[in-house]
Amino acid sequence: MSAVVTLPGTGRSIHLERRTLVLVAVLVLAMLGLGLLGLCFGASWASPGEALSALAGYGDSVVVIRDWRLPRVLAGVVFGAALGVAGAIFQNLTRNPMGSPDVIGLDAGAYTGALIALTVLSGTSVQLTLSSVLGGLIVAAVIYLLSMEGGLSGLRLVVIGIAVNAILTALNSWIVLRAELEIAIAAVGWSAGSLNGIDWADLYLPCTIIAGLLVLMATRAHAMHQTGLGDSVAATTGVRLHRLRLLMVVVGVGCTATVTAVAGPIVFIALAAPQIGRRLAKAPGVPLLPAALTGAVLLQGADLVAQMLLAPVALPVGVVTTVIGGCYLIWLLTKEVRRV
Repeated sequence: MSAVVTLPGTGRSIHLERRTLVLVAVLVLAMLGLGLLGLCFGASWASPGEALSALAGYGDSVVVIRDWRLPRVLAGVVFGAALGVAGAIFQNLTRNPMGSPDVIGLDAGAYTGALIALTVLSGTSVQLTLSSVLGGLIVAAVIYLLSMEGGLSGLRLVVIGIAVNAILTALNSWIVLRAELEIAIAAVGWSAGSLNGIDWADLYLPCTIIAGLLVLMATRAHAMHQTGLGDSVAATTGVRLHRLRLLMVVVGVGCTATVTAVAGPIVFIALAAPQIGRRLAKAPGVPLLPAALTGAVLLQGADLVAQMLLAPVALPVGVVTTVIGGCYLIWLLTKEVRRV
């Protein structure tokens, strides 16, 4: 049993299986619950009633809830969804569960672009966003071209991406070491990936970019899943493979780089969310909607853990996602080795 959902403003429709609809409802409820908890938790605890009243503009906690905590909660939802979709895109492209932006070097490339904006330019939000996207696109192009020899292979792309990631990590360390002390300290702290201190001014441009990219990718979701049946089958159904892959790379890099420009490289959400969403939905391929919602829930949960572990000191969320993602990566590698 399936349902048809029409995307607003596009006229396009997507089919959702009943299990996927149930999963979407559960993930949305989890997202709302974590969001309410995020509004309540802080230096001083606010009851759920106080938090909801503050959202409506009533009570003594309006500034704290609406201006301080709500932007952080919204960033967790939007950035988590963006990373989940980016991971799903590249795992579909590579047909490999290891093919996520943080593993194949796109996070590192976006971080390189951001470092250049910080050290060479004035480091404004627009410069950070554009430099991050450009850095990610250049790295994606390099990896893609290096992987083309003898025909595009998902495994070759992942292996080359891991090598490029190592090179870029060394390059980023060199840039930080050569930077001025204040910039270097800021860059090192930012490299952990953090939602600390995010306010409304930090979200307007990134949320607009990410919303546009997600809507664009949603219109091509069916064609993306057609490629999972094989290039020849996809081509016979009218899918223009080269144009679709270029669009997928641009959207995936755009989502990853935009998040990196604001919050730094938040690792492993893009790796884990698509596979968790796929297994929960029991869907073929790597579906976008479960990946997006799972990414949002994972990042929200990780950020709450980061705030609670050493409260009142809030850890960078990247510290928590690295620990969780490292355990997931060990499990994934063990499973893949056993399969071979």
